[in-house]
Amino acid sequence: MSFESPEDTLNDRAQHLLGMLVEQYIRDGQPVGSRSLSRESGMTLSSATIRNVMADLEALGFVASPHTSAGRIPTDKGYRFFVDTLLKVRPLENEAVQLIHQGLASQKDGPNALVATASQMLSSITQLAGVVTLPRQEHKALTQIEFISLSDCRVLAVLVTNGHEVQNRVMQLERHYANEELRRAANYLNQQFAGRELTTVREQLVEQLKQTREHLNQSMIDAIRLAQQAVSADAAVVMKQYVIAGETNLMGVAELSSVDKLRKLFEAFNQQHDMLHLLDQSLRAEGVQIFIGQESGYTIFDDCSVVTAPYIVDKEVVGVLGVIGPTRMAYERVIPIVDVTAKLLGSALQSKP
Repeated sequence: MSFESPEDTLNDRAQHLLGMLVEQYIRDGQPVGSRSLSRESGMTLSSATIRNVMADLEALGFVASPHTSAGRIPTDKGYRFFVDTLLKVRPLENEAVQLIHQGLASQKDGPNALVATASQMLSSITQLAGVVTLPRQEHKALTQIEFISLSDCRVLAVLVTNGHEVQNRVMQLERHYANEELRRAANYLNQQFAGRELTTVREQLVEQLKQTREHLNQSMIDAIRLAQQAVSADAAVVMKQYVIAGETNLMGVAELSSVDKLRKLFEAFNQQHDMLHLLDQSLRAEGVQIFIGQESGYTIFDDCSVVTAPYIVDKEVVGVLGVIGPTRMAYERVIPIVDVTAKLLGSALQSKP
């Protein structure tokens, strides 16, 4: 997320005071008043001058005034300017690097255990929630699909993937399908989806049924529904799942402490769809990505920031890890932790036989 020419709208004094306000609010969690900024700014400015600057920052959308206080707090736009322009990220101290390295190196089990360890370490070091997607499975492209009618409204789906891998699935359907219906369905699906990744097939089936239902005849709708059920058994394998640790750390965060907010947030973690979609955006990015508040595009994360980074094995991005916390998080510390953990997890997975 960006805003238009921030340097043109904020002079050095306004930038300095905004940086001070964000740092103080992150540290104390209380709205920041002009007197406090005057004491800590190191600038010979009167409280009246600082109040004027704060009023300008509020008019530009960088800070806001809570109803209960004369002080101000950063907005998502203010945090974004702070992170992009004012934040000075220091390298992670060697002690923390060694702690992460040793934790991953001590894990002797397979990739999933390494992922769980990385998630737990992100959580314990940041005291926030750590999340790591499992390494992506090998590519599975649909070669051919066939349906064979069985008794009692059952159909055998035969999926051929990657040219030679055959998977058979028995599906219980709501009605009987004649052999000719099944043949037409298979022909339609093979024409539409042969050669595509199963993940892509699943997504396009849902999208096609949702957006173009009025343009499809009943046989095509039946074909799509049959295919959805046939590939849904792959969902647990094909869909990139994740391991999350430290969700309970968020219960101690004032901005997230309402029962309703926590319930919805934990539901989002359990349902996984929104979280996976957000993490997937980092698969195509280089380095650390930061989603602040409403930038995520999901209302449930409006009061959260998510700091992510992809991890790489054999020069290929195979997953994403990150930290979930309030927008009022210590970005200068969380960013290098996420960055280093992603690199060390990739190295640890690389060394696994």
